[in-house]
Amino acid sequence: MEMWLKESQIEGAAMTYKVKETLVRKKTKYQDLAIVDTEVFGRMLILDGIVQLSIKDEFVYHEMITHIPLFTHPCPKKVLVVGGGDGGTIREILKHPSVEKAVLCEIDGDVIDECKKYLPEVSCALNDKRCEVHIGDGIAYVKEHKNEFDVIIVDSTDPFSMAEGLFGGNFYQDIFEALTADGMFVAQTETPFYLPDTVRKVYNDAKSIFPVTKLFMAAIPTYPGGYWSFTIGSKKYDPSDVDTKTIPKLDTKYYTPELHNACFVLPKYVKDIIGEK
Repeated sequence: MEMWLKESQIEGAAMTYKVKETLVRKKTKYQDLAIVDTEVFGRMLILDGIVQLSIKDEFVYHEMITHIPLFTHPCPKKVLVVGGGDGGTIREILKHPSVEKAVLCEIDGDVIDECKKYLPEVSCALNDKRCEVHIGDGIAYVKEHKNEFDVIIVDSTDPFSMAEGLFGGNFYQDIFEALTADGMFVAQTETPFYLPDTVRKVYNDAKSIFPVTKLFMAAIPTYPGGYWSFTIGSKKYDPSDVDTKTIPKLDTKYYTPELHNACFVLPKYVKDIIGEK
């Protein structure tokens, strides 16, 4: 008997994957968690029926959400990740030798535990001595830590249910206050093709708070539309104007110095969504 995973977070459209094996399925305190092995994309982490990552393409998301801000800031020493319990963003952060401490604030400890068991190539840096894991509410954590982080990365699930508060509004003001004087933040901000209103709102919320606000894109096959947006807000540095000659080579599969500035060149329909010329 064939088993298929159907993800239908977008009304009127769905993505399907042939499943070889279900490795774990459980109801945590916060959500339905599953890790399955698929034919085409390998192991997948699924939360509330929505694919969070696959082994085959996770490097795109984790490299882009990390290296764009960390190579924009001249010397990031302390970094906070809100969400991201799989550990992929932490893995990429700790490739930067300037980073002295990376804090992971994840509300659901079961995500961390199961990813350590079934996704070791993603979660491999969670035991690094520079990584501090905090199980708790990211919104509250940010509010309690003023002027502390050089970079904050919001590695959240989609803007439904408990993650809705991580998209824009007062949360971005709290992030601004949690950053150092030249700090910056980045967040995954959904698909402009299917959720243009979400992209527009988040971008405008960030722009109303941060002196420098930019949208950049990356191609991620397992995310709806295959073309994903990230919004970066910076107090001082322009991430689209980095001297790429100063960027050292890292062990990456997607991110390159040449791509750093190029990813800010947006298609016209995306520019229209956010009201940029």
